[in-house]
Amino acid sequence: MDVDELVSALKKPDSYDENTSSVTMVQTHISFVFLTDRFVYKVKKPVDFGFLDYTTLDKRKHYCEEEIRLNRPLCGDMYVGVSTVNLNAKGEVKIDGDGAVVEYAVKMRRLPDDAIMTELLKNKKVGKKHLKTIAQLLAEFHKNAKTGAGVDECGTLEQIHENWVQNFEQTKPHRGSLIPAEKFDYVEKKILAFMEKNKDLFNERVQNHRIRQCHGDVHSGNIFILQNGETYIFDAIEFFKGFSCCDVASEIAFLAMDLEFQGEKELSDYFVKEYIGFGGDGGVKGLLDFYRCYRAYVRAKVIGFKVFDTDVGLEEKNESKTLVKEYFGLAHSYASRL
Repeated sequence: MDVDELVSALKKPDSYDENTSSVTMVQTHISFVFLTDRFVYKVKKPVDFGFLDYTTLDKRKHYCEEEIRLNRPLCGDMYVGVSTVNLNAKGEVKIDGDGAVVEYAVKMRRLPDDAIMTELLKNKKVGKKHLKTIAQLLAEFHKNAKTGAGVDECGTLEQIHENWVQNFEQTKPHRGSLIPAEKFDYVEKKILAFMEKNKDLFNERVQNHRIRQCHGDVHSGNIFILQNGETYIFDAIEFFKGFSCCDVASEIAFLAMDLEFQGEKELSDYFVKEYIGFGGDGGVKGLLDFYRCYRAYVRAKVIGFKVFDTDVGLEEKNESKTLVKEYFGLAHSYASRL
């Protein structure tokens, strides 16, 4: 069964083992996501981006299982399990049905769209109590997360330096246009100097087991906060350790940067303070601006790819240009403090 046939079948309500009034599909560059009345089914696309390889059914099954395993600690019962997509003798596609397994899907409970933290922030419905809960959840998660061989390598100064060099190379097309040349050069100079000056600090972070297999993508768009206070930090990166394994300071810096980008500096500072308290990791302070700069810079870089994408429309390209400038401006402000 080809991808188009599969997608067409999964858009039909009778393909599911539940009563649902409708099915809505959204997609990312790596997944098809089908939303029923009560559940969400994520099907991985058969793509290979180098750092990610979903090209075989066995690999997609494996990464579905990994997604469940890695998300359970921060999401509890939101992640239900891995569902099979079956093709029965009648030629019908059924979720968890009879017949040959033609695909796998990560099955999740569907939570209210208006409970996404990004939406709550827009409506000024996020307070310190929510950030305290998130800080405690992440501190506990990090304490129990994998560290040591196979993880530590991602947090060495050598690897961090390589990541930054790649960032600068991939954003050079914007130097002198979206990014003023003197500011681009200033950030590069400050970052390289900080790494050179703080070799011992980066080495200590590895030795003190602060490099962990983290969530990898902690920002407000990946957090649900329900009215009863239940909090779910979802969509952890399962496909590439180079993205999820990092200094816990980098993980904390991502949400701290995201909050500040959305005009919530007070909440950002409070979140960091609470995390340090729960995690007992005062070393975060010395690296916070460095990693906030990194996270803002990566956001600018990733959004900047759309500017040269021929499949992206003019309006979205213009929006992307604005965001690139804003994120780079934030990265520049963090670099100025190093």
